[in-house]
Amino acid sequence: MIENKIFHIEISNKAKDIAKRYGYLPYMVQRYYEIFGDWHEVTLFLKGNEKPLLKSIRCNTLRTNCRELEIKLKEKNITIEKIPWLPHGYWILSSPIPIGATHEYLRGYYHIQGPASMLPPLILDPRPNELILDMAAAPGGKTTYIAQLAENRNVIVAIEKNRKRIKSLLSNINRLGVTNTIILRMDAVKISEIFDLRFDKILLDAPCTGEGLIPLIPERKTSRTIEDIKKLTKIQISLLKTALKVLKRNGIIVYSTCSIAPEENEYVIFNVIKDNREFELELLSIDIGIGANGLEEYKGVYFGKEFRKCKRLYPYVHGTEGFFIAKLRKK
Repeated sequence: MIENKIFHIEISNKAKDIAKRYGYLPYMVQRYYEIFGDWHEVTLFLKGNEKPLLKSIRCNTLRTNCRELEIKLKEKNITIEKIPWLPHGYWILSSPIPIGATHEYLRGYYHIQGPASMLPPLILDPRPNELILDMAAAPGGKTTYIAQLAENRNVIVAIEKNRKRIKSLLSNINRLGVTNTIILRMDAVKISEIFDLRFDKILLDAPCTGEGLIPLIPERKTSRTIEDIKKLTKIQISLLKTALKVLKRNGIIVYSTCSIAPEENEYVIFNVIKDNREFELELLSIDIGIGANGLEEYKGVYFGKEFRKCKRLYPYVHGTEGFFIAKLRKK
């Protein structure tokens, strides 16, 4: 069975040695070798995870314009640098005060957001008058960016299962001036059973292990087992199948995770579309200028050349959180 190949791991002594050196669970390091195919590259990746990432913000044009924001932050001696591949993204090079404690932040002039996290809404390319579903919305960084890109002139249905996380979602929606969003507290898998709705576009930033966030959360080196990945993979597959059901013909789904795990990314998509000709992978809507191609093969399972259309981001190469993005169309 394909699933057995994907999740079966034989840990080498080399993986055990490297895992001990960098403080990882050995099964993770063995999987990194399966991804990169080279122990030197694995070491570069692990060394890269030891380096802190620059903080970044998204200018919120629902509240201000980016030139005005640049001036206001400069007046506070906050040094920023435009991220060349993001229209509203800035690196924070230095700041004498916490960037979450300025008047500009509280007024919603900007949102603190990782650069890779800004990409899925851009690739979704929301337009006015579209009905858009965000299947795992909290804390709202991507939801509010979808609203910003369409200037509050579309309708977003934002689903969040966790009651506590809805507080942060609602807070960010209000702070950032979003007026087009309906929040539903529910399991997104059930939306096809409860509502007779069909969406123009869907963002599925799927719940995941966060294996791309190790530079930000070092505990992730040891906090997830292969069984955790298995459980999340089942949830991700179920969510993606639901997305297909509620998507209009010729509609777009952007699937993303803050994980570099093929089990949560290429395998999830492959599992859903291998016997379903309604779905097809497409090149990303914009040339983001960075990112490695998705994997054609992993652990002896061949996904297909079309998976090169997906994008993978790695901290040690791209200076971002580890991330995966794919764009699919329903024929």
